[in-house]
Amino acid sequence: MASAPPPNFSWVDPGKVAGLAMPRMTAHYQYLLNNGIKHLVSLSERKPPYHDTCPDLTLHHIKIHDFCSPTSDQIKRFLSVVEEANAKGQGVAVHCMHGLGRTGTMLACYLVKSRKMSGIVAINEIRSIRRGSIETREQEQTVVQFYQQNKV
Repeated sequence: MASAPPPNFSWVDPGKVAGLAMPRMTAHYQYLLNNGIKHLVSLSERKPPYHDTCPDLTLHHIKIHDFCSPTSDQIKRFLSVVEEANAKGQGVAVHCMHGLGRTGTMLACYLVKSRKMSGIVAINEIRSIRRGSIETREQEQTVVQFYQQNKV
């Protein structure tokens, strides 16, 4: 099957976690599978088109309204998908519409947890990897609060 990189695709933790904009073609899903990604977390209000064309890719749908922040339960759900998949050697990709706001927020929370970064450092790191990420002050505050609630 043909493979093509999805829009705005990049690894945040190579082999483990990647971000992207909404995949729109079967070739995008095939690209994910070809790169070791077995789980796709969709943060959009609607599931991505043709997501059912690749049965080897598990879709996890965590609905978050555009320009809004995830709740702490939604962050925990995302992080547990990543943890369980990574424990089996499987990669995870996360997307919203353009792969910036909601996606960037989740990816920054991932860095807070996995690399013990502060919220601000994690936000800056995601923005350096994925330009334009974490679009609203509310999303920034969500990452900082996640750090404050989870620091040891």
